[in-house]
Amino acid sequence: MPRRAFLTGITGQDGAYLSQFLLGKGYDVYGLVRRSSTAEVNDTRLRWLGIIDDLHLIDGDLTDLSSLIRIIADVQPDEIYNLAAQSFVKASWQQPLLTGHVTGQGCMHVLEAMRLVCPEARFYQASSSEMFGLIQEPTQSETTRFYPRSPYAVAKVYAHWTTVNYRESFRMHASSGILFNHESPLRGIEFVTRKVTDGAARIKLGKAGKLRLGDIDVRRDWGHSKDYVRAMWMMLQQDEPGDYVIASGRAVTVREMCRMAFEHVGLDMDRHIVIDPALLRPAEVHALLGNSAKAKAKLGWEPLISLEEMIREMVDADLARVASA
Repeated sequence: MPRRAFLTGITGQDGAYLSQFLLGKGYDVYGLVRRSSTAEVNDTRLRWLGIIDDLHLIDGDLTDLSSLIRIIADVQPDEIYNLAAQSFVKASWQQPLLTGHVTGQGCMHVLEAMRLVCPEARFYQASSSEMFGLIQEPTQSETTRFYPRSPYAVAKVYAHWTTVNYRESFRMHASSGILFNHESPLRGIEFVTRKVTDGAARIKLGKAGKLRLGDIDVRRDWGHSKDYVRAMWMMLQQDEPGDYVIASGRAVTVREMCRMAFEHVGLDMDRHIVIDPALLRPAEVHALLGNSAKAKAKLGWEPLISLEEMIREMVDADLARVASA
């Protein structure tokens, strides 16, 4: 019998790539989907990868414990990946209670449902480098203290420590991946990398003249989602659960990332980018740089796709999208 995986957040960037990866490993893949009148829009990523007909999509909601108990009892998964969240940092200041309920308590709902009906399954929690926030060390590892700087990051800290608590209290195989920024052509348009690559494509094709951004001197450690979902799976293949930082180990500014994107289409970014104070965050995270030595040593994980390769892939995908629109 093939192994079964159950994913929340299956229609997001990581959910789509992880589903594709697991299908390639021979898994039966089940995904939680929230009922919506925009269902055709929500599963665009799964259709883009050509895998939607290979998945089992089940109606439910991360905030509804009863639906999670029912689904997990029916599916009896071997592995559970909690990827769902209100994940846009800017929106978390506008909707802090929703962010806390979905991103924070939603993790506890999944773990509690698993504890009640499928305690032998293995669990993965999508933790975030945003938890480090106002960094306490120049390079962040599993032992670096958290200092969250947004309601989103606070909710992620809650979910992270909930995962640790369930692991230690109930001896569950529950692991967290503290993932640093990871992107792809499937990244949502509201996130800065995709906003930049889409903007460069539109300006190149004459569909726009300017790109408005906030603080472009913040520094981030970026990798490709395909590399990072592979790390998720590797964590759940270990005999013992644990927490792992997943990062490229290289940080560049948003300004440098913009330059890569605009140079790929032969444009001078300085002629097109406008700094808009309205896009600045109330409390900024100025620099993040991950140390994934533990993941490399224990999982044998290494990133395979460089930042430059990823940005070129994203710009090319956006050029094709804009040209065909």
